[in-house]
Amino acid sequence: LYRDARECLTLLSQRLGSQKFFFGDSPASLDAFVFSRLAPLLKAKLPNGKLQQHLKSLQNLCNYCTSILSLYFPWDGGEVQPWGTPPLPKQYWCPPCAPFPTPLSLPGDPPTSAPRVGGADGGDAEEDPHKRRNQLLSVLVGLAAMLGYAFLSGIVSIQRGGMGPADRQPIALEEEEEEE
Repeated sequence: LYRDARECLTLLSQRLGSQKFFFGDSPASLDAFVFSRLAPLLKAKLPNGKLQQHLKSLQNLCNYCTSILSLYFPWDGGEVQPWGTPPLPKQYWCPPCAPFPTPLSLPGDPPTSAPRVGGADGGDAEEDPHKRRNQLLSVLVGLAAMLGYAFLSGIVSIQRGGMGPADRQPIALEEEEEEE
């Protein structure tokens, strides 16, 4: 696998050559896909850095990742924020490896974990006026899905039982012995 990955990186480096992007001066979907694989490999701390070292030896791929990072993600590199504000001090940066953006708090902001003061109606109505309705609907949809699965898979079946002729009804054991 390592040999195949090295070969893949080398072929990508050869294909990119001295171009800015794989298909000229503007990025394509291939550029997005390749960048999404190369950037973590280039920037992450790995327990075994063989493949990362090989990538770092391919200068054009490193420049490719760096240029995309600075062009499309300038706020990660400590440059100007996307909305035009000056960069934040380092202690207020979001970790670049966080799966979801974390809210930042600046000096003077109230803490995000401060308890909310609810009104006379409990405070939930302010958050989402249809919260209970949505909860009930989600429970009903889940119940319908489970029942549908149970019927379609044969776990539960409905059989109609009608009153047929008397000889089709089960006979008790005592009555059976009397008839003999």
